[in-house]
Amino acid sequence: MSYSIMIDAGHGGRDPGAVYNGRQEKDDTLRLALAVGEILQNRGIDVEYTRTTDVYETPYEKAMEANQSGADLFLSIHRNSFPTDNEVSGVEALVYDLSGLKLEIAEALTEGLAAVGFEDLGVKARPNLVVLKRTQMPAVLLEAGFINSDTDNMLFDQNFDDIALVIAEGILDVLQRNGLVEETDSDMGVNGGGIGDQNTVYENDNEFENQTVPEYRVQTGAFRNRSYAERLRNELLEQDFPAYVDDSDGFLRVQVGNYGNLDEAVDMERRLKRAGYATVIVSAV
Repeated sequence: MSYSIMIDAGHGGRDPGAVYNGRQEKDDTLRLALAVGEILQNRGIDVEYTRTTDVYETPYEKAMEANQSGADLFLSIHRNSFPTDNEVSGVEALVYDLSGLKLEIAEALTEGLAAVGFEDLGVKARPNLVVLKRTQMPAVLLEAGFINSDTDNMLFDQNFDDIALVIAEGILDVLQRNGLVEETDSDMGVNGGGIGDQNTVYENDNEFENQTVPEYRVQTGAFRNRSYAERLRNELLEQDFPAYVDDSDGFLRVQVGNYGNLDEAVDMERRLKRAGYATVIVSAV
């Protein structure tokens, strides 16, 4: 029997969640929940959702739905908010208490999203949240950036596929490490709904003559402060990782390698993870 995950897109229907300049939390959470679920399904995980459309359920109803489904893990996706616009940014994860599998997964998610460019605000215990208190399986509530932060919204929109991939990979890595699912060769960059599919471009009727071959890099951090980026790059170089800083899009992204073969990028990603770095594979095309 395959491992089962219930994914909850926060809010919905008459409850828009946090709102900023017309942007509604319920829309962002549904889009991300479906993207993460698709990747997990392609990796053999049994995925169910509390909602796949714009409908409303109370947090208690969502928790009961998860319990009745018999899911092994509950992931609730949200966007954060702060009373003052553009004052706070970053990702954080909430759990019932700071122990067990849920804590491992929560830490993997915030650390992985830091590699995309979000500030890592860490993991916090929230024992009074209904979806964490009433669920009978390990449960994590992920706050995927602040919806009233222009910086976080830019990261969310420009790196959406990478964000979904990091969340799915973070969950899978922890499950594999704990022997709950078998480790398989990673093909998520090509077939998993993340990077890859959109990067092959054909310019004429001969689909092979002018094909653009994707190049893959392993990203270990994204910064707005150059000294931070250079410090991480130098740390990696000291360990013989071929690291550099890419500043082509407004962020200072610390990346390793430039691989035409996805398998080579996956091998490097595993080396970096073993060395303790948060990573995400990105396409250079």
